[in-house]
Amino acid sequence: MGKPTGFMEYDKQKVREQAPLERIQSFGEYTERLTDSELETQGARCMDCGTPFCHIGIEIRGMAAGCPINNFIPEWNDLVYKGQWKEALERLQMTNNFPEFTGRVCPAPCEGSCVLGINEPSVAIKSIEQSIIDKGFEMGWVTPRIPKNRTSKHIAVIGSGPAGLAAADELNQRGHHVTVYERDDRAGGLLMYGIPNMKLDKKIVERRIHLLEAEGIRFILNTAVGQDVTPEELKQQYDAIILATGATKARELRLEGYEAEGVIPAMDYLHGVTKSLLDSNFEDGQALNVKGKNVIVIGGGDTGADCVATAVRQGCKSVHQFGKHPALPTTRQPSQPWPSDPQVYKLDYAYAEADAKFGGDPREYCIQTKKIVADVNGRVKELHTIQMNKIVNDEGYAYFEEIPGTEKVWPVDYVFVAIGFQGVESPLAEQFGVKVLNNRIRANGKDYTTNVPGMYAAGDARRGPSLIVWAIKEGREVAEQVAQYIASQAIAQ
Repeated sequence: MGKPTGFMEYDKQKVREQAPLERIQSFGEYTERLTDSELETQGARCMDCGTPFCHIGIEIRGMAAGCPINNFIPEWNDLVYKGQWKEALERLQMTNNFPEFTGRVCPAPCEGSCVLGINEPSVAIKSIEQSIIDKGFEMGWVTPRIPKNRTSKHIAVIGSGPAGLAAADELNQRGHHVTVYERDDRAGGLLMYGIPNMKLDKKIVERRIHLLEAEGIRFILNTAVGQDVTPEELKQQYDAIILATGATKARELRLEGYEAEGVIPAMDYLHGVTKSLLDSNFEDGQALNVKGKNVIVIGGGDTGADCVATAVRQGCKSVHQFGKHPALPTTRQPSQPWPSDPQVYKLDYAYAEADAKFGGDPREYCIQTKKIVADVNGRVKELHTIQMNKIVNDEGYAYFEEIPGTEKVWPVDYVFVAIGFQGVESPLAEQFGVKVLNNRIRANGKDYTTNVPGMYAAGDARRGPSLIVWAIKEGREVAEQVAQYIASQAIAQ
């Protein structure tokens, strides 16, 4: 796998990035691919480890370990090292429907499980993966795969995020007629409107959608199932239905003053900015613009970071991101043993940009918002906070204690709420008669069946908010189960 001594001879090389103060001048992707020669050297670092853990795809204590879709990582690393790029693409596409997405936005649990990563920087798996597919498109190796034979069966997929697209792709390749319903004006789900353009250029998403259309998949956009088309109509038209609507119901911020004008769900902000960018390059004036404003993001995750990066690009006066937890450690902790993906401190792209612009990391740790205060017109003007200590007792239970004397008032013009997602927007599932439990559609992880015959669920709608790579895995697996169901129905008839 790679060069036997490559891991001892070569250092890990990261993708090149535009300087923070340069890249915040636009919403374009800020990374630049390494040269073929550099990538072949990175492929040489993949050691002959005997038992590779990078593609095991399991969960350890709730954390991903290895690649959930079981990519043949050592094999395509070796092929890249040898300069056999087309062959590497063939191996990559055997397990991953959309490596151009995972290569850009997946947090790469594969690298956390790399054997070399035990005591050295891991193999640059994510960079190599993205480069293989990008080169494949550039060289014309990725072309429409049109099924030679078509069945008479029709399948509806509701939701065009990674789970829905993966399911549609797999079923279409089996010759079935697949229709994808999407309530937005563009397909892609959170890939389109939930991830900013600088992390995932929408031309990349549109390129894949156009390819899927060329292969025979039908997309019906601007159509909210349950409103524009009824569940009864779909049940009559299709032999099977897959619910892949994602977990888009945001957690609500419930504290004094939360209803003030200027307190906005993070995803509403990001969606509006991306749509305006795509529709008119911001000329339509439909995007919320925080230029010259004080911005605070409540929530310490990736969505909050994307809000920080977007606000910086718009020219905000200041930006801070509040999180209730302490800063992550800089090294792997005993509670996260290899091969689990370690949760360690990173200076993400957004924070590097805010640091370059304002001279400091925008993250505030162990901070609790006590109340939001509005002016006489009902518009937010300040946040009141207090610092906290996180305490873990002898039983391992964690709780927080406020630190007296650490109260602070923050002037603010906009507050973006990024405290996560609860789960599915249940009315749609209920209209189909599908059961929902704990904000997730009830469908088991073996055959993805719901309580309604012929109806399936996959992705975040079933498992809750998770990684893109888990969504692709579930999309692939639900497609297999639907194909078996259709075959069994044909035999029964």
